[in-house]
Amino acid sequence: MSTSPIEEIKNRLDIVDVIGSYIKLQKVGANYRARCPFHSEKKPSFFVSPARQIWHCFGACSEGGDIFKFVMKIEGVEFGDALKILAQKAGVELKKERPELKTARRRLYEICELATLFFEKQLEESSTGKKAKEYLLSRGINEESIKKWRLGYAPESWRGLSDFLVSRGYRREEIIRAGLALKSEKGGDSYDRFRGRIIFPIFNLASQVIGFGGRIFEKSADSKNEVAKYINSPATLLYDKSRILYGLNNAGLEARKKDACILVEGYVDAIMVSQAGFKNVVATSGTALTPHQLKILKRYTDNLLTAFDMDVAGSSATKRGIDLAQSFGFNIKVITMPKDSDPADIVAKDPEVWKGLVEKAKTIHDFYFELVLSKFDKNTIEGKKKISQVLLPVIKRIPNKIEQNCWIQDLAQVLGVREEDILEELQKTKIENPEIYIEEKTNGGDKEITNPLNKKSRKELLEEYLVSLTIKFPKTLELISKEDLSFFSSRFSTIINHFKNKGFVISPDLPEELVQTLNPLFIKAEIMEIEPGFKEEVEFKQCLKELKAMEVKNRLDKIAKKIKEAEREKNFDEIKKLTEQFNTYSKLRSKLETA
Repeated sequence: MSTSPIEEIKNRLDIVDVIGSYIKLQKVGANYRARCPFHSEKKPSFFVSPARQIWHCFGACSEGGDIFKFVMKIEGVEFGDALKILAQKAGVELKKERPELKTARRRLYEICELATLFFEKQLEESSTGKKAKEYLLSRGINEESIKKWRLGYAPESWRGLSDFLVSRGYRREEIIRAGLALKSEKGGDSYDRFRGRIIFPIFNLASQVIGFGGRIFEKSADSKNEVAKYINSPATLLYDKSRILYGLNNAGLEARKKDACILVEGYVDAIMVSQAGFKNVVATSGTALTPHQLKILKRYTDNLLTAFDMDVAGSSATKRGIDLAQSFGFNIKVITMPKDSDPADIVAKDPEVWKGLVEKAKTIHDFYFELVLSKFDKNTIEGKKKISQVLLPVIKRIPNKIEQNCWIQDLAQVLGVREEDILEELQKTKIENPEIYIEEKTNGGDKEITNPLNKKSRKELLEEYLVSLTIKFPKTLELISKEDLSFFSSRFSTIINHFKNKGFVISPDLPEELVQTLNPLFIKAEIMEIEPGFKEEVEFKQCLKELKAMEVKNRLDKIAKKIKEAEREKNFDEIKKLTEQFNTYSKLRSKLETA
């Protein structure tokens, strides 16, 4: 009997390897731990169980599942797309589907992949494409990098790519939705977005093409308008520039290994820096860093090295992005480059020079202080004022109070004023758009995001804890009597009965809802920290007593309400019956209180 593709993928892939390719995991006993990638938190509450091949967050979001559920959430895709991503990782061939059964998203993936192949072929075989390749080689990008980053060329043709994709069975509306074509304003046919440009495919974390950047190579002879040097794909079902960092699919593992990530601004910068041996490089593609991008980077490292043209006294998009990274608690260093130079130019001339600049990268503290002191005179009142205007907002965003205090001390010393004066001015300092820093705070911030929809009742938490204790200490199961089971919810009483009858296993006949409940409880039992002197039997009895007392109180409240309703309706038989029940539970409550 042949196994299904899903089972085959699960057999071939280890959950630790899959999740570890996205986030930084730390081994803790038999399991692995990390900060949850699905909500903001200070302490790691996300656990992966190699034995059970499942993951679960014991923090605010309470998410959990298998490798498919993880990829669906982390990539923001449907199950079919997660299946394709994991099948590719596992080397499992999926049966070809009928075109009409494919999701719109998957068809866009296919369009982007075919477009990439088209652009690659044009770079290698067309006459202008060969010139474009010569240009890339002259910039210092070698053959290996051209293939690795899948660089291509879009011919100076109005519908060359579109006609090719239509010939492969895709509709022009789909090509527009993929961001590769534009509707004609004159009401005619659509036309290609990228024409006469060197193409840089943009990848997601699974190395699937989701968008494109295009650098002008040959301006059309009939073009009368000024043409942008670079154009990028618009927002599509696959591509959102605020959530993507160019090259992260190649850089992620290296960033985790080196515990640092180099940030550059352009496609060519990223390619050349990677080519020089610094594989942990990503590009922001000329946009400011966004909260989403920083949350993704936080999965890999807390250390960023920036290679931007920064003006700390200005309000550039680059500076705002660095300010935001600082508020996220990143440790930032600045690679200072010669004036009018970018990383690609430096690497092309001499990779060793670039290496030296990386090694001499300045802390953000030193960079800021050196730059403002080179711009303003600290010995004049006006200069002191300008220096404080630049540095105080930066200091206010630092989440770590110890680090913040060091900056305050240094600024006071530089300006020749008291620290109290700096603190007073700091109180008056306002941060631009403070809401973006609060909403998206991660490790080191002052606020965590919680999901009220996932908040569990005290009773449910007690039930989970009691079941976890029975898994950890099987003998405690004997402390639950048949009468005690009536105080548990039906879900947990079924689980306890299952343990009593079949042992601590998840058998095939167990309903899926109960499997989903039990999986995280097995992990919870495994990671439970037991302090010296802990007495499981005493703890179990105390929690069971609290659970019963809570349920008795709930039942008394319900009966009291029913008695009032019966009294309004003058239903004396019902009043008598309910009063007897009330008295029975009142006696039980007294017994529990004195026990």
